Amino acid sequence: MSYDIDYLTLLSQQYPTVKAASTEIIRLQSRQKLPKLTEHFMSDIHGEYESFLHILKNASGVIKDKITQIYGRTLSERDRQVLATLIYYPEQKLEYIKDEVDDINDWYKITLYRLIEICRVVASKYTRAKIREFLPEAFGSTIDELIHANTDYGSDKETYYNESISTIVELGQADDFIVKISTLIQTLAIGRLHIIGDIFDRGPRADIILDTLTKYHSVDIQWGNHDVQWMGAAAGSLACIANVLAISTKYSNFDCLEDGYGINMRPLTVFALETYADDPCECFIPRNPNMVYISQHDENFWAKVHKAISVIQFKLEGQIIKRHPEFNMDNHLMLDKINYENGTIMLEGKEYKLKDTNFPTINPENPFELTDAEKELMNLLRSSFLRSEKLQNHVKFLYEKGSIYLTFNNNLLYHGCIPMNSDGTFTEVTLFGETVSGKSLMDKAEQLARDGYFAKNGSEEKEYGKDFLWFLWCGCYSPVYGKNKMTSFERYFIDDESTWVEIKDEYYHLIEKPSVCNKILCEFGIDPNNFSHIINGHVPVKIKKGESPIKSNGKLLVIDGGLSKAYQKVTGLAGYTLLFNSHGLLLSAHDAFESIESAIKEEKDIHSTLDVVELAPNRLLVEDTDAGKSLSKKITDLKALVDAYLKGKIKTH
Repeated sequence: MSYDIDYLTLLSQQYPTVKAASTEIIRLQSRQKLPKLTEHFMSDIHGEYESFLHILKNASGVIKDKITQIYGRTLSERDRQVLATLIYYPEQKLEYIKDEVDDINDWYKITLYRLIEICRVVASKYTRAKIREFLPEAFGSTIDELIHANTDYGSDKETYYNESISTIVELGQADDFIVKISTLIQTLAIGRLHIIGDIFDRGPRADIILDTLTKYHSVDIQWGNHDVQWMGAAAGSLACIANVLAISTKYSNFDCLEDGYGINMRPLTVFALETYADDPCECFIPRNPNMVYISQHDENFWAKVHKAISVIQFKLEGQIIKRHPEFNMDNHLMLDKINYENGTIMLEGKEYKLKDTNFPTINPENPFELTDAEKELMNLLRSSFLRSEKLQNHVKFLYEKGSIYLTFNNNLLYHGCIPMNSDGTFTEVTLFGETVSGKSLMDKAEQLARDGYFAKNGSEEKEYGKDFLWFLWCGCYSPVYGKNKMTSFERYFIDDESTWVEIKDEYYHLIEKPSVCNKILCEFGIDPNNFSHIINGHVPVKIKKGESPIKSNGKLLVIDGGLSKAYQKVTGLAGYTLLFNSHGLLLSAHDAFESIESAIKEEKDIHSTLDVVELAPNRLLVEDTDAGKSLSKKITDLKALVDAYLKGKIKTH
């Protein structure tokens, strides 16, 4: 056996004896034989924090399935549902239960037994050492003992087990214990959470979702175009800031901006009222998918704000497009195609009448130039975004846990697409002087996106990176957008819906072919024959129109099922969660979530339908995962260390 003596000597400091190294080998090899943990994949959350939090709490229906597995023959459906709701919302549900139960102490004891048994089942895939990392400070050692105790009739620990539960109740600690063990069950039910992009926009509180994710025990994020737009805004990109504000006003979504991130909207509202005082701004009436009450006065007020920031947005975007001809986005330029005298616009040789012709801030001779008042406004707004501590912390988290793509356990994860030509080749794009395609395009995109936030202020890398973050949001050949253009201007100003068409990248047609999916997997170093898949979101799956999230014979899965309320009428459901457990892939389709209040009071859980996508050839163990490969390497190194100890090549400490 050959040795790297320097490395083994370093390793010997951590494992100073044959016994220490051997003990660790035994521990790691035993762990390799555990079933792999369950991964949960979600995408396109779009600020719908209540639905998102509930799906996390019920682990996409897994917790309810575990309860049925254990108590399906001994508890009624109603009792199982009450038990599930208690696990999801222990503090709130306890208040209702206490008002309904006659003998609360008896209920406590029965419930504690049930919760411990459920916890034991969901903990079965973890080593005891790993479980201890999740245990709460209060009751941690007690929970550890109870879920690992042998409680068979006549066992030595049966009396200990029963006495522990009785003592918890007698000391008045049952409520706190229930909260702690319920939270532990929620944690253990999801081994790893993957967010396949688009946390922001449309829904009310993306900030609450990110507050949750920053505390989550195991999570990664693949950026969506709505995410990079906010990342660009946090970096100080004026075009991204304008887009963020335009979408927030379009969807009547101000809580996230104002309450969540403390963005000062007053300068914008003052500017809008002064500039568009007598303008009804009918083309800019906000949408209201969240059914928030808005008076007629407020609707008219926000329409003015929406128009004011949208016009600024089109100007700033035009400036970026002219700075970067390599972005190939001239088809987004609109303000220079308007005939301001007769209120028409010429697009691709055809003239269209504009629905709104009031442009008091546009100079027809230089339509993309901001007025002095607009420049002052945007500087104020940029300062507000840069000074928002919570927004900056959330964006830093997105960079820390996020990426354009991720390879994980033989699966390839990304939000949008890999830009492709009609012949199945990867599209070549020139970015910052480098021509890239396929994987190299994704890697270059991530580098530039990081430069936009982290590069030195004023540097060429920083300025290009900020513009590139906007390009990622809506650019042709952007891997997180994947369409030829974003037709926002046309939708606002032109009645003819043929001008609204956004043509999808060829990728979306080609992925129906298994050979194309295999080519993409190979491009990223993944063996397409080793139970591997592509998982992405971005494009809502229209179940109502017969579309399926399962593409290319199961090789690719699109998991945007419409968690956003703005899309639910189109998709016909309210989101997907993909589960990857030791047996294979399962797709959980969710109905709409009514409210947390109805879930607590009436046990109205999200109804989820679980379908098997593909079963693994053999049950997957830890040794079959990326973590298992790392453990195998460590085991090999430790065996070399033991051998070196035994042959006297390294001295024990």
